[in-house]
Amino acid sequence: MAGPLAGVRVLEIASAAPAPFGCMILSDLGAEVVTIDRPGKPGREPRRRKDPLVRGRRSVAADLKSPEGIALVRKLSSSADVLVEGFRPGVMERLGLGPDVLLSDNPSLVFARMTGYGQDGPLAPRAGHDINYIAVAGALEPIGREGERPIAPLNLVGDFGGGGMLLAVGILAALHERTNSGRGQVVDAAMVDGAALLTAFVHGVRADGNWSDDRGTNLLDGGAPFYDTYETSDGRYVAVGALERRFYEQLLVGLGLDKDPTMPGQMERQRWGELRARLGDVFASRTREEWSQVFAELDACVSPVLAPGEVADAEHCRARGGFVDVDGLRQPAPAPRFSRTPAADPTPARIPGEDTEQVLDEWVSRADRLAAFGLSDREKAIAP
Repeated sequence: MAGPLAGVRVLEIASAAPAPFGCMILSDLGAEVVTIDRPGKPGREPRRRKDPLVRGRRSVAADLKSPEGIALVRKLSSSADVLVEGFRPGVMERLGLGPDVLLSDNPSLVFARMTGYGQDGPLAPRAGHDINYIAVAGALEPIGREGERPIAPLNLVGDFGGGGMLLAVGILAALHERTNSGRGQVVDAAMVDGAALLTAFVHGVRADGNWSDDRGTNLLDGGAPFYDTYETSDGRYVAVGALERRFYEQLLVGLGLDKDPTMPGQMERQRWGELRARLGDVFASRTREEWSQVFAELDACVSPVLAPGEVADAEHCRARGGFVDVDGLRQPAPAPRFSRTPAADPTPARIPGEDTEQVLDEWVSRADRLAAFGLSDREKAIAP
């Protein structure tokens, strides 16, 4: 394995969205990640092959409703540095795979738990999705246009930013601490906590009196006409982030409005509606590509708004190798970059159970396998 996490073993109990994203990051950075999948379900393979979130792993099939499957997970976790699970609170305990059991088997194990509301609190047992978690975290309410309802920002804030990314950070911190103590611990990563953490900046500017609770009226929420998106003549969009005075002046130069004495002042809030209309009219006069050329040499913080299908072919992305081809599917490359221990290109997603025998051979000795569940029992544990 290549990358700064080479040599770290991660055992992932298969789940959805945030935990796989966190494990994708670990795998991208060189960790050896093995996923415990349910025994094969016909028809899952084509979709799985196209899912970047499960790239870079090997797969072991185990029936967690059977004693043999539980024994298999316990043996594998005894050889792991990290175990990641994304069940609701209490599920792993009911399976006999809670942290008390697995840390007894392997005291140096980092037991990482990914949930929506956390392991405790009144909402802990409740079901939810990204939109629910960011709603109660205070991260959804500020997103949207003035006078309109909040808009869900895909599932980027809860599942991925406040979820999987925070999970990966917690795991790395626990691994670092283990180098001093030699002991593992439980990492309780909750999307509601992570989403709230992402709003730290808002709480700071609000405390300073520089944030209005009226949605869509602030500098960074689309309220300011110089920090917004505008439609171009071809039905596409440009993003404008000309917050500082020097960037705003260059914005006006690019739009040909710098010599117009009737232009509203940048910080004349009472005239922001007029300013937005003036900027919108000019941007609507040319295509997105034409505006990209106009602002290519101006430091005005103006960028084309690219669709996901356009990013891989964009000049800057190509120059940095920002996308990789994995089994015929172009997808974002591992990040961040490292000077001495660069990450390798990810390997394709595996069919559930495809690597069971190989992983057992590498992670569990034959004697331990026989002692734990016997060869015939092991075959039951991995059978469809």
